Amino acid sequence: MWDAVGKSVFEDQRTLSFDYVPQKLMHREAQMKKLIMLFRPVLDTNFAQNAVLVGSVGTGKTATSKRFCMDLKEYGEKHQKAIDWAIVNCRQRNSESSVILQVVNHFQPNFPDRGFSIAEMLRILRKDLEKRKVHLVIVLDEADVLLKKAGSDLIYKLTRFGEEKVDGREFISLILISQKNVLEMLDSASASTFKRTNLIEFGKYSYEELKDIVAQRASLAFRDGAIGDDGVDLVAEVAAEWGDARFAIEILEKAGMLADEEGAEEISVEHVRGAKAEAYSSITESKLAPLDRHQKLTLLAIARSSKGKAFVTTRDVESAYKIACEERDEKARAHTAFWGLMKDLDTLGVVSAKKSGPGISGKTTVIKLLDIPAKVLEQKITQMLDDEV
Repeated sequence: MWDAVGKSVFEDQRTLSFDYVPQKLMHREAQMKKLIMLFRPVLDTNFAQNAVLVGSVGTGKTATSKRFCMDLKEYGEKHQKAIDWAIVNCRQRNSESSVILQVVNHFQPNFPDRGFSIAEMLRILRKDLEKRKVHLVIVLDEADVLLKKAGSDLIYKLTRFGEEKVDGREFISLILISQKNVLEMLDSASASTFKRTNLIEFGKYSYEELKDIVAQRASLAFRDGAIGDDGVDLVAEVAAEWGDARFAIEILEKAGMLADEEGAEEISVEHVRGAKAEAYSSITESKLAPLDRHQKLTLLAIARSSKGKAFVTTRDVESAYKIACEERDEKARAHTAFWGLMKDLDTLGVVSAKKSGPGISGKTTVIKLLDIPAKVLEQKITQMLDDEV
């Protein structure tokens, strides 16, 4: 049966995983250089450092932090400096106890998942670090989710971890990753440990940058000649609308899988177009599945209001929301509750909701769709609402 499948276009499909980190990150040299400059005191004087990485989805924040930490650990080993790192996704682990538990598990994989307070786990972590005489860089990915749910207390405790020094050594540095500027979410005590200059911004990738990234991943993932320049260009062009490298890599992998399904020896532009259609669907389903009915109605209103527009305002959306509720025989929520629905969608990363800036009269909130065309989103939400009936 396996023999009948035919030869795959893939050479190493794991290199298209979101968890895979290339040896060299394309077009993130400036951010890497700033991280190296910031964390030099960790190597030189055992002095802790903290950094905040900010940028939208698919701009390389997580990959850059991983590559940096891997390189820092390797450099430390060459210079007899014990450095280690641990990463926690705060969307998956959004409580203080679950975050610190995962960090403790880095050194003690069989540590029990209940029965210990946060203070006790921090003491255990300190003993592990003192025993190993290692400096640990903790990366909190999607840190805004933790801050929104649990506040700044754990961040404060971790940044103050070095106050009880042993032999002049500080044991923990922090890297916070978020789509939002989390410095604005920290309380004053926690924020005081982060310098504003330690914020590193990640802009969206350009078409040319995405083309380089796609070409690099294609060379790692596929057999020689399995995808031509036209295919690489189209993948980059599709993803360039959002400047999202994750989306580009997902399309690239799906295009290869479609080629394998057909038994094709090469990935054509038609495979890329088919992958784009599937990627839109998977992005939508994964983000929309947890939404309740009124969140979906609010998102439907955003989609309808956003057609042909770069952004819409809360006034636009609330009017469209009331119409959508009327169509579905639902009682529209009052303004305060509606605003809560908007904040939910922003927190979940489905839309971006920010205070208006220069060029927009009055004080209002600007809402933008992040990673799917308004027309496609409207169709998907409408179908989901129909299926609920």
